[in-house]
Amino acid sequence: MERSQRIAGCLIGGAIGDALGWPVEFLSMSAIRKAYGEDGIDDLVKNKENLAEFTDDTQMTLFTVDGVLRYLGAKKKTQKEADFTKIMHASYRRWLFTQQAPRDEDMRLLNGWLYPHRELHVRRAPGNSCLSALSEPWIGTIGDPINTSKGCGAVMRAAPIGLVFDAEEAFTKGMIAGALTHGHPSGYLGSAALARIIAELLRGESLSYALGTTMERLKSETGHEECVLYLKKAYELALAEIEPTRSIEALGLGWVAEEALAIAVYCALKFENDGQRALRYAVNHDGDSDSTGAI
Repeated sequence: MERSQRIAGCLIGGAIGDALGWPVEFLSMSAIRKAYGEDGIDDLVKNKENLAEFTDDTQMTLFTVDGVLRYLGAKKKTQKEADFTKIMHASYRRWLFTQQAPRDEDMRLLNGWLYPHRELHVRRAPGNSCLSALSEPWIGTIGDPINTSKGCGAVMRAAPIGLVFDAEEAFTKGMIAGALTHGHPSGYLGSAALARIIAELLRGESLSYALGTTMERLKSETGHEECVLYLKKAYELALAEIEPTRSIEALGLGWVAEEALAIAVYCALKFENDGQRALRYAVNHDGDSDSTGAI
C-alpha cells in the first residue's frame, strides 16, 4: 500500500470510528443493545442528508492537520525552526471558533483552507477541557499547565502528528499539542503515545512493536505511570482468552486519556486482522464510544 493511501486510511478510518460511535456515546451497553440489537451498533447511522455525522474528535483531528501543515510551511518558508506550540494553538483556536463566535481580536485567525467548511461549524458534544483551555488568554504548556485535565480530548486528535514526524519527534510534538488543552501528564502523554504509535505503524512496524517501544519511551517522562499501566493491561488482555466486552470493561469507560487509548489499543490488537470487528468492539461499551472508535 502506498504511503499516501495509509495516511488517508488513518484519517478516514478515524472519522468512521468517530461516526460509528457518536450515536451511542452517552448510552449504556444495555441501552445500545436495546436500540441496535444484541451485538450493538454495527453500521453507520445516517442523517436526513444520508450522511453519517462525525464529532469534535474528527473536527479537532482535521485542525491538527491544519496546524501540522502550517508548521511545515513556516519551516520551509523561513528555512529554520518554527514555533510549533503557537502554530498548533492558533489552529486549535480556529476549531474553537467553529463552536462559538470569535471576538473581534480573533478575526485575524480565521484564514486558511479548513475553517470555511461550514459542515465543521456544528456542535456535537465538544469536550469542556478543550473549550475552556482554548478560551483562556494564555497557552498551556507542560511546564505551565493550563489545567489538571486528563480527559481524552488530547489523545483523540493526535494521529496526524504521527503521520508526518518520525517516532521521537511525533512523541515530543504529541506532548506539546496535548498540553495545549490538557495539563495532567496522562492527558498529554496519551497524545504523545498515540502519535508515536502511528509514526511506527506508518513506517511498517507491527502494532505490538510500536506499543512496546512507546511504553519504554513513556517511562522516561514524569507522570507516565497511568499510561504505561493501562497500555500494559491492554496488551495482556488482548493475549488472554477473555470475552472482549469483559476485557473492555476492565479497561474503564474511556472518558480519560489512558482508558480511551487502552481500549483502542486493545481492540486493534485483539482484532488486528479484522478492522471492522475491532471498530465494532471499540464503540460498543458503556463509555466514550466515539473517541475510542476514532482512536
